[in-house]
Amino acid sequence: MKTILWATLAANGNYAQSSPENPPKKEALDDFTKHATAAGNFIVGRRTFEAMKGNGGGPFADIDIVVVSKSAIEIPGITVARSPQEALDLLQQKGHQTALIAGGADLHNAFLSLGLVDELIFNVAPVLEGKGLNLLIDQHDYRYKHVELLDSKSLGSGVIQLHYAVAR
Repeated sequence: MKTILWATLAANGNYAQSSPENPPKKEALDDFTKHATAAGNFIVGRRTFEAMKGNGGGPFADIDIVVVSKSAIEIPGITVARSPQEALDLLQQKGHQTALIAGGADLHNAFLSLGLVDELIFNVAPVLEGKGLNLLIDQHDYRYKHVELLDSKSLGSGVIQLHYAVAR
């Protein structure tokens, strides 16, 4: 199964943290919807899922959503997995060929540290984030992980998309 990690980053590389004063760029949200629809699914952490629900959840009625959480027991209408690998296994059992890893930072870092990411899609927003979260391959290992640029394009409103393949 191909796994794609999708994230919006600030221009200085931190996760772009959205808030009522700093909402996510429409272009980035539209891009996420496009990728989630194409994959037919997305994997998300519990806190990110709860934030999405608070914002109406978006147009995902026909998309398989898997929430990775060690503490959530059951979420009505949503599949809950205890680990990144279990999330992938559940989607593969449903016949999906691609999994979209939606967020948040802890979930992204878990997938990266386990070597479960094939591609990265970063939408770089035209903002600087002073106290944002970071992507970490492994907090205790400072090796480089090489990536190959597959594509780059402007999504509009200053948002630039970088699409990479991850060397395995």
